[in-house]
Amino acid sequence: MSSKNITVTEDAYERLKALKREDESFSDLVVRLTENADPMAFAGSCPGLGEHVEAARSELEDDLTDRHDELFG
Repeated sequence: MSSKNITVTEDAYERLKALKREDESFSDLVVRLTENADPMAFAGSCPGLGEHVEAARSELEDDLTDRHDELFG
């Protein structure tokens, strides 16, 4: 079986270490924690996020337009 190295913060490592059982490797832990994970389970879990994204996009577009006008007239 091949392996990959990953980098995690000290905080993330400590959190994983606290969840790891004595008889399992970190690989086993990651598999255990993710085997039933459904990424779609969180879909829609942030009500209003779309409005915030649109507001940020609009603000960015306005700012870019202002900067373009300042630079190029």
